[in-house]
Amino acid sequence: MKMLLLGAVALASVMAAPARASDYSELVGLFGEWRQLQVGETAGGATDFSAPALARQAARLKALRTRLDALDTSRWTVAQKVDRELVRAEMNGLDFDLRVAKPWERDPAWYVSVWSAQSDTPAHEGPVHPMPIELWTYRFPLDAAASAKLTKELAHVPALLRQARTNLTGNTRDLWKASIVTIGEQEAALGDLAGKVAGGDPALVRAVAAARAATAEFLAWVRAEAPKKTGPSGVGKENYTWFLRNVQLSPFTWEDEVAILQRELGRAHAALRLEEHRNRGLPVLKGADSVEAYDRQARASVDKYLDFLGRREILTVRDYMRPALLARIGGYVPPAQQNFFHIAMHRAPMTLWTHFYHWWDLANMAAEPNPSPIRRSPLLYNIWVSRAEGMATAMEEMMLHAGLFDDDPRAREIVWIMQAQRAARGLASLYAQANMIDLDAAMKMQVERTPNGWMSPDLPLLGFEQQMYLRMPGYGPSYITGKAMIERLFEELAERDGEKFRVKDFFDQLNGYGMIPVSMIRWQWLGATDELPALGVKP
Repeated sequence: MKMLLLGAVALASVMAAPARASDYSELVGLFGEWRQLQVGETAGGATDFSAPALARQAARLKALRTRLDALDTSRWTVAQKVDRELVRAEMNGLDFDLRVAKPWERDPAWYVSVWSAQSDTPAHEGPVHPMPIELWTYRFPLDAAASAKLTKELAHVPALLRQARTNLTGNTRDLWKASIVTIGEQEAALGDLAGKVAGGDPALVRAVAAARAATAEFLAWVRAEAPKKTGPSGVGKENYTWFLRNVQLSPFTWEDEVAILQRELGRAHAALRLEEHRNRGLPVLKGADSVEAYDRQARASVDKYLDFLGRREILTVRDYMRPALLARIGGYVPPAQQNFFHIAMHRAPMTLWTHFYHWWDLANMAAEPNPSPIRRSPLLYNIWVSRAEGMATAMEEMMLHAGLFDDDPRAREIVWIMQAQRAARGLASLYAQANMIDLDAAMKMQVERTPNGWMSPDLPLLGFEQQMYLRMPGYGPSYITGKAMIERLFEELAERDGEKFRVKDFFDQLNGYGMIPVSMIRWQWLGATDELPALGVKP
């Protein structure tokens, strides 16, 4: 009897003992495993997107998500809990691809490998397979090490494109149609590369030739198959909202985004017409008309902008800011070839410098790596989009209100044209994702609702934007919806701090949280948890 009593006491003691709280290092280790899983299996030197390989990846993903859910985070800091949600969001991104997006099955552009230019965001805008070739990182002529590296990277292209013909069974008319241009750009880039490496390393010359030939064959096949495709390409409203909340960690729904963008489009148009009315007696802005005039104007405006930010105590001007802008001023473009952004840059470059906050983000990531191993590298599936595009777009209007264009009233008009264009293209992309309109109608809407005829229906920018927004749910509206999140954060911090609030403190502190969703910054910075239930997050 005594032994039974002692045993019962011992059992009760064990049951009453608190469960072991998980250590943050367990999350870091799980994150490393997840990133390896996300890359997928390989076959013939290329990522394997066959049904059996994807089924194995899905099973392993389920096991990792179970382990993530089992972590006891009750004693973690808010920052550590945010990191948990970032890992969960990345896993949800793969889950969405496996269940809904299926880019390997629905989108020929998924199989593009060669990227000639750097994106201004933390990682590529839109979906990219796990073996991209970042051609822009190479400097020609190549040394032996770089030549060997590029040869190895190019080796997967023929195998991947052969596999694509088996995998691409989806009936998505617009994705197939739009991909013809994207694949053609890879063919052109490889043709240009062939000229750069001619007479060099024979192995590299052969690798370029093989990748180029495979791309040409794939492009011909896609061109032949595309007219047979008749189905929709958008993911639909329900799936779109799921992606927003579970991957991009946005509290909005498809309907919320439509309302926000409709409101911002109307507001931008109204503000533009009032600015034009106020400025009706002033000379119309004329763009730079020569290489020398453009370069002189662009460089002078960089210095003027940085002086304004420092003198007005908007933010701390850091050493990397001027070089980052000067590296991106571009060059003179004749009027007939000017796309939407060229028009703005040739007339009032500072309107674009405000959006080029992007390049400061990238420079800051390199100069001051985030202490969190999970935030140090770009998050997958464009999870950073509300912070990256939202902040860059918010800067345009914020600097207008801060006085950046007080001595150049006509430039204020351009800010409102840019805001309207971002709202128009985002709204069009929402209707396309809901399969309410097709890609041609989305492009037409973007052109018609961008003020003053600035959006050309003929230049490549239009097709590039709407194709990318169709490929990546949430991206098109993110400029405006992310801006709304940034403005709300600005407002709430000002209300919290009262007379102690300083604009400079806001901008300087924002970078410390890393390139993560604004909802997660808000949770960590303000301790606000009201958005978390919509995201399925338990504080």
